Amino acid sequence: MGFGTFVEAQGAPFYADGIGRPSLAPGRYFRLLLLGNFAGLDSERAIAWRAADALSIRQFLDFALHEAPPDHSTLSRTRRLIDVETHEAVFTWVLQRLADAHRVEGHTIGIDATTLEANAAMRSIVRRDTGDAYEAWLTRLAAASGIATPTRAELARFDRKRKKKGSNDDWTHPHDPDAKITKMKDGRTHLAHTVEHAVDLETGAIVGVTVQDADAGDTTTMVETLITAAAQVEAVLPAGVGVAEVVGDKGYHSNETMIAFRALGLRSYVSEPDRGRRNWKGKGAAQQAVYANRRRIRGGTRGQRLLRQRGERLERPNAHLYETGGMRRVFLRGHPNSLKRLLLQVCGANLGLLMRQLPSVGTPRSLQGRAVALVAVLIGLLSASWGRVRPSWAPELTDAPNPSSGDAAPRQHDHVILKLRIAPSTTGC
Repeated sequence: MGFGTFVEAQGAPFYADGIGRPSLAPGRYFRLLLLGNFAGLDSERAIAWRAADALSIRQFLDFALHEAPPDHSTLSRTRRLIDVETHEAVFTWVLQRLADAHRVEGHTIGIDATTLEANAAMRSIVRRDTGDAYEAWLTRLAAASGIATPTRAELARFDRKRKKKGSNDDWTHPHDPDAKITKMKDGRTHLAHTVEHAVDLETGAIVGVTVQDADAGDTTTMVETLITAAAQVEAVLPAGVGVAEVVGDKGYHSNETMIAFRALGLRSYVSEPDRGRRNWKGKGAAQQAVYANRRRIRGGTRGQRLLRQRGERLERPNAHLYETGGMRRVFLRGHPNSLKRLLLQVCGANLGLLMRQLPSVGTPRSLQGRAVALVAVLIGLLSASWGRVRPSWAPELTDAPNPSSGDAAPRQHDHVILKLRIAPSTTGC
């Protein structure tokens, strides 16, 4: 589809002739980052190792046998030199290929967020005001409370009694200020980032991705994500086609969000948390917007169908990108660096959606199931026609002895039972 030509033109401003050591070509660089999603590799060091190890990947990257693939430091430096806008242009190019294949509708957009573990340790955080490390600050507090020379056990016991000890207003990481203290999915407190997706619920294509602070609420982060998604839809679809419906979970429901959707002319299908009986005095605009959203998600079949699709097409990309794709923890620091890697990670997921459309099969696993089923049907047809084309030397196959004819019990080779197990066609994961 001309991917190499496009990325070479996009990356040309970042390269110079005859200066410095030989560089990594843009076509190879972007293919290497796509390899992270295809092979489930979490770090650039792992990507460089796999590129040097597999012959098929060498062919994908257009490396000859005598050529040495790039080191992870070369890959990392190339990523730092190429700006975010170029990575976004590559993401738009891939999304345009999906739009040309009618895999982007752009009418109904679902938004969902998840947390990514940052490449920063909690033990390295420092005070924003004084720059003191956590242990030194804790030792000073213990000494002020009467413990002159506290041991590590005494410090831990003293720290457990303190409240609000991990506030992002007081603490930061010196090497990754964008990482925020938050609670992860498994309950651990860690430095993390929030990544938010906008997914076309009609096709499953990811039309937007943003990286934001982990301590920001969903109602705050969705504004940037929705703007990004709307801009991408307008860029790849004909004029006049745009976002008209927004689907989200309970975290995105608030009076301000419902009013904003109503003002923008967007139909919202956002799950409403149980807040009990509410007082709407002086909040007429919010009441109308909330009640309209409630009628859509409870009274209509379309609203219920969209909420079911939310679980299928909003939660599944998280598993593909971060569990299978190996990006649950980022090995990069700063939102721009993480966003560059995530944009290409999402490009790989969208390309997978396009490749699954070529054989007109939902997923590779369903293709595998259909192949097994086809083989089983062929075996069944051959066994059914066995009696018609039975050779003269083959014994006659009978289902059971016929008592009326006085036949004795059948011989061992007269009674053959053939059981076919047809694998069901599954949707995969």
